Amino acid sequence: MLVARAWKDYEILDTGDGEKVERWGSFILRRPDPQIIWPWQKEREIRENVHAVYHRSSRGGGKWEILKKIPESWTIEYKELKFKVSPTGFKHTGVFPEQAVNWDWMIEKIKKSGREIRVLNLFGYTGGATLACVSAGASVCHVDASKGVVTWCHENAELSGFADRPIRYIVDDCLKFVEREIRRGKTYDAIITDPPSYGRGPKGEIWKIEDEMYRLLSDCACLLSEDPLFVLVNSYTTGFSPYVPANIMEITIRKKAGGRITAGELGLPVKDSDVVLPCGVYARWESGKYIDNI
Repeated sequence: MLVARAWKDYEILDTGDGEKVERWGSFILRRPDPQIIWPWQKEREIRENVHAVYHRSSRGGGKWEILKKIPESWTIEYKELKFKVSPTGFKHTGVFPEQAVNWDWMIEKIKKSGREIRVLNLFGYTGGATLACVSAGASVCHVDASKGVVTWCHENAELSGFADRPIRYIVDDCLKFVEREIRRGKTYDAIITDPPSYGRGPKGEIWKIEDEMYRLLSDCACLLSEDPLFVLVNSYTTGFSPYVPANIMEITIRKKAGGRITAGELGLPVKDSDVVLPCGVYARWESGKYIDNI
């Protein structure tokens, strides 16, 4: 498991009974997490002294209960990256902190390549991976079906001082965009994709990860340049093994470009504890040209 331990503006304070208590900068939130099937480990005060609690609804979704004064949004930092945090109606905050280990990996890969890297970020959400890549000197095409989160990515770029960096913002269905890029003869040196379990495109297109993952990665293989650097797949689908996307990468990408595939889980540490909270899975393909001893 890759564990994101380098945060200063974020930490998990406690976990238990299907919930987690997190510090986001100066504010503390309590949210549900279905993987937390153990009891609370620390004193009651930690889970009660929070600014807001997210309550699930029996009809789906849920809402935040505000217990202390809290702004509509605020900013946190990870190294040189800055993000707007804002509690949403779907319990999310706009940042997935466990992804920091992937951001660090991509930054290192891009910098070590010693050349200009063109990145395609599919299902790019609010742009954590996009900011990481442009911070390392890459150009990024950021694609998501939600206009709201693409705007949020733009705001994060401005917060980070990257407003003038080469980021192309696209609101589109990711599969359709990839198909058009293939027809246009476009290529990318690196591809990132973070598909949801289920979703809808801007025109009502339906996405189901089990139906579309192979098609997505097969098409992505067609978009790789003659000198590709990496492909990264993330998944938050419950019960989805990291070796599912790894096996598809083996069939679609490594068969074409050689290199190496690694896969596993992502996690976040719980403060003053040996507990690590699992937070999704990843699979990475990287070119053998940029790996020592392969």
